[in-house]
Amino acid sequence: MLRFFKALRLFSAFAIGAAAMPAHAAGDLLVAPTRVVLDGSRGTEVVLNNIGSEPATYRISLEIKRMTALGGLDEIDEGDANDAEKAALNMISFSPRRVTLPPNQPQVIRVGVRVPEGTPPGEYRAHMLFRAVPDAAPAADPAKPATSGGVSIALTPIYGITIPVIVRVGDLGAEASIGEAQVVDTVDGPAFAFDLTRKGNRSVYGDIEVTRPGVAEPLLLARGIAVYPEVGQRQVQLRVPAELAAKLKGPVRIRYSEDREVGGGTIDAVDRVVK
Repeated sequence: MLRFFKALRLFSAFAIGAAAMPAHAAGDLLVAPTRVVLDGSRGTEVVLNNIGSEPATYRISLEIKRMTALGGLDEIDEGDANDAEKAALNMISFSPRRVTLPPNQPQVIRVGVRVPEGTPPGEYRAHMLFRAVPDAAPAADPAKPATSGGVSIALTPIYGITIPVIVRVGDLGAEASIGEAQVVDTVDGPAFAFDLTRKGNRSVYGDIEVTRPGVAEPLLLARGIAVYPEVGQRQVQLRVPAELAAKLKGPVRIRYSEDREVGGGTIDAVDRVVK
C-alpha cells in the first residue's frame, strides 16, 4: 500500500510544489495495488481506504507522466501527448470518479481496458491520480479585520498520489543491466547511485538488493524500481544514512529482480566495487 503524500497548493493564479508539512485535512488514504498491469481485455480493481478519523472525499482522474533520465516523472499536458499516450487515455476506463470515504471503510475502484482493433503492439501507460477534495474554506475570523489595501492569500493542503496503469498489447519483452555503482553526496544526504539500462519494447520493474560477498543479509533493499519505455537508461539514487553509506563502499553484489508477486526472478546481477 502507498500512503498519500502531502502537498501544498496555492489557490490563486499559480501553484507551489509539494511540501513536507503536517496534514490538516481529514484523514490519509491508502491505495492498493500501487501499480496496475493490464494484459488483454480483462480489467481489475484498485482498493482505497481512508485511515483518517474523519470522512474524506477524493476525485479520481487519469494523467500522463514521462520518466526522465534521473528517474523522475514529468507531468505532460494532454495537448502535448504523443499518439501512444493519447491511446492509453482512451483505452483505460474506471468507475467511480469521485468517492467519499468514511474512516476505515474501503472503496473499490473498477478499472477496465478496451484495446481497439489494429492497435500496434507496445506498452501504453497512463497514471491514475487520486486527489483529495478539500473542505469548504471557513469564514474569515471577524476578530481579525482585513488589512486595508492588502492582499490575502490562503493556503489549503491538497493530498494527491498517482499509480501507473499499464496496458500491454502484443508479445513484448525487455531486459535491463546494472552499471557502475558509487556512493554520492546529494542535497538530501548520501545516496547509493548507479545506472539502469533497459532494452526491449516494454518497461522493467523490480527490486534492488545490495549484499556483501559471503553475507546473506542485505545491506540495502529497495522495492519498486522501474525503467519505462520512453527512456533507455535512467539513474537510480537510493538515499541512505551516513553510517550505511560507509558500509556500502567496497565489494558488493547488486541484484535487480522482478517483483515478488510475479515470481521474483533475476533481471540482472553484478559484482561491483563501490567507491
